[in-house]
Amino acid sequence: MGGVATTAAEEIRVGARVVRVSSPDKPYFPERGLTKRDVVGYFLAVGDGILRALWNRPTMLERWPRGVFAGARIGTRQDNRGDAFYQKRVPAGAPDWVRTAHLTFPSGRTADEIAPTELAVVAWAANLGTLRFHPWPVSATDVDHPDQLRIDLDPMPGVGFDQVVPVAHEVRAFLDELGLVGYPKTTGGRGLHVYLSIEPRWSFGECRRAVLALGRETQRRRPDLVTTTWWRDQRDRPVFVDYNQMARDHTMTSAYSIRPTPAALVSAPLDWSELDDARPEDFDVLSMPARFAGRGDPHAGLDERRFSLEPLLELADREGLEAPPER
Repeated sequence: MGGVATTAAEEIRVGARVVRVSSPDKPYFPERGLTKRDVVGYFLAVGDGILRALWNRPTMLERWPRGVFAGARIGTRQDNRGDAFYQKRVPAGAPDWVRTAHLTFPSGRTADEIAPTELAVVAWAANLGTLRFHPWPVSATDVDHPDQLRIDLDPMPGVGFDQVVPVAHEVRAFLDELGLVGYPKTTGGRGLHVYLSIEPRWSFGECRRAVLALGRETQRRRPDLVTTTWWRDQRDRPVFVDYNQMARDHTMTSAYSIRPTPAALVSAPLDWSELDDARPEDFDVLSMPARFAGRGDPHAGLDERRFSLEPLLELADREGLEAPPER
């Protein structure tokens, strides 16, 4: 179980704000000797990167207020007795400088989620125990039309990262053929994400349809590795292209988020040239700040150009793929 903190709260200046860090010596990753202070410091060290990933996006918080310890688990809708929890709605008592976005979920329920526009919001959330940030693929100014297409390459149990990498290369090759530019990142686990900035013109259903079309094409090119079969027990290939991650209210872990496992690995943005030599364990809370300081953010150019989904939607039309319902 997490240790007992004895150190008084500290105040740190982040830009124009003062952020209070309570119990800064509280163990967060005891196997790595990392405290809450270390976690907050990590997010500040990669500040430009994490803020770029979250900028003005509705963001769900994954909070581990007791840190990560043996047997720790996250609560679910069915069982909310976990040591950690997901928080969609802006926490009570949030400072007035924490901006929000109003969302409607497929159930019809609504919520105001945080939408970070300054690094102090990230530090404030980290003080609440947030390790992983889950931003929507939309801007707070238009929550119904994604401006990012997110491609989740999800390995089946027992499948190694080395089998996911060639799938990512195939995705890149196909995007290149269409004149589209994707940006890869590790998940902090065995999977990979590829992000593509798009014009905010299409619905979540159309975006999901576009990723399904891409997944089917990738499956044709690498039938030995890729599946788009939704039912897990029917998948007979190592890597699933999870097109459902583009459904409304489905989010993916942001770049630079910390995976809540003892090793404190992080979701690392990569250049395509790094992919063959990279390993998920290369990137953690201790190593990432030096990497970031030395080479910056590989995803710095992600939002510089927005692409049309028409090439992928034309492929979906040829394949007869229907757009799923919005809600």
